Amino acid sequence: MKTIKTLIILFTVFVTYSTVNAQDKPAASAVNNVLTAYLDVKNALTTDNKAAAKSKAHDLLTAINTVPMDKLSPEQHKLWMTYSEKLEFDSRHISESDAIDHQREHFTSLSKNLYEVIKGLKLNAATVYEQYCPMKKATWLSETSAIKNPYYGKQMLTCGKTTETLAPATK
Repeated sequence: MKTIKTLIILFTVFVTYSTVNAQDKPAASAVNNVLTAYLDVKNALTTDNKAAAKSKAHDLLTAINTVPMDKLSPEQHKLWMTYSEKLEFDSRHISESDAIDHQREHFTSLSKNLYEVIKGLKLNAATVYEQYCPMKKATWLSETSAIKNPYYGKQMLTCGKTTETLAPATK
């Protein structure tokens, strides 16, 4: 009888874990799509390509709007709701602007807010580096530890330093 109860409990725990893990996958995938789109914007700004930044910011806006909030845990949902409108606002401004200075201005707050989201949700599939530009006094996120400054592009491409490393999420 104890063996049957133990098996039932183990089965219930396994099914619950599988269901929770399955729910995390769409959310994790969507959040990683947001991060990838953000990195595309960052990479466009590092090459001073305002047209690509504009286009990639539109992709970022789309990615932000497709995050399945119902697949986030209650804590994750609260965090996402705190930042999603801010992320949309800055992405929209970058996607509507032809002025690289204006794009970079919005990229500052976009970076700050996305850092809080990535750090708090803990769904990133790859290592994310937070990097700092002392001239702009602003941070950005990068997929590589090598410094490629989006705030000054070719003018000061390697100006900055890595301030934090966010390890890939483990589930």
